[in-house]
Amino acid sequence: MRVTSPRASAARTRTVSIASEIDEQTRLGEVYITSLMRSQLRLALTVLLVLGTTLGLLPLLFSVVPEVGRFSVLGVPLPWILLTVVAFCEIITLGWFYVRQAERNEADFSDLLDGR
Repeated sequence: MRVTSPRASAARTRTVSIASEIDEQTRLGEVYITSLMRSQLRLALTVLLVLGTTLGLLPLLFSVVPEVGRFSVLGVPLPWILLTVVAFCEIITLGWFYVRQAERNEADFSDLLDGR
């Protein structure tokens, strides 16, 4: 005697991982990859906007307030200090921030792949 389940003919659900969706280049996998790319692009544009705004406004500051050029710190004109020390510190800090956030975005994406 053979015993079968009444649900033997029912459609079986299969679990598909996000990684396989990406590997197979399905529409869902494309959505996940596009999401990662957008978050990385948003981060890059934000860092670029901050850098461009702060460094871009320095020449405007020098032309609008010419007294800034007359100040000196330890015999070095203030504009030189702003354009070297302060600018390099900002670039290094923004670079560190960018790398940290980009790695966080990738880690979140990796966790998403592993979690499903």
